[in-house]
Amino acid sequence: MFIHKIDEELSLKLMEIKDAATIYELADRSRDYLREWLPWVDATTSVEDTKAFIQMCITGFAENKSLTTAILYKGKIVGVAGFNSITESNKIADIGYWLGAEYQGNGIMTRVAKALTDYAFNELNLNKVEIRAAIGNNKSRSIPERLNFVQEGCIRHAEWLYDHYVDHVVYGVLADEWNN
Repeated sequence: MFIHKIDEELSLKLMEIKDAATIYELADRSRDYLREWLPWVDATTSVEDTKAFIQMCITGFAENKSLTTAILYKGKIVGVAGFNSITESNKIADIGYWLGAEYQGNGIMTRVAKALTDYAFNELNLNKVEIRAAIGNNKSRSIPERLNFVQEGCIRHAEWLYDHYVDHVVYGVLADEWNN
């Protein structure tokens, strides 16, 4: 079982099927909040949908293609974060995340993104970490900006979000930049 302690309040743990109800209920309570920027919300209508997602994440981890974790804040699951993809041939990982609405404003996601970036460089020996966020998603964009990622560019119409396309800003940091 993968568990990564960040600090006294925060840890990341590999999701298990038994976490499905908790994660589904958290997403369901935050549905309106999450829907603004995440395209999967409307398609997640049951615990079974969340179980299928967790199984996909477990498979991705086993194949060294991703690492998706539950965020534990004071021992309670409050969100999901990890590497949506790990490209071993290029030594790049991209971080994705979401947090239950009631847990915003505690610095949780900045600490999580920092810990994941440290893990990518110091444990997985990757060369680059990316974070992508919709142009208008200022809360999400503030995380890589706070962590001194470099804004590398914009991908036009990067994601279909229910009834419109959104452009993504791409942020990146290299191992030698991070560790200096």
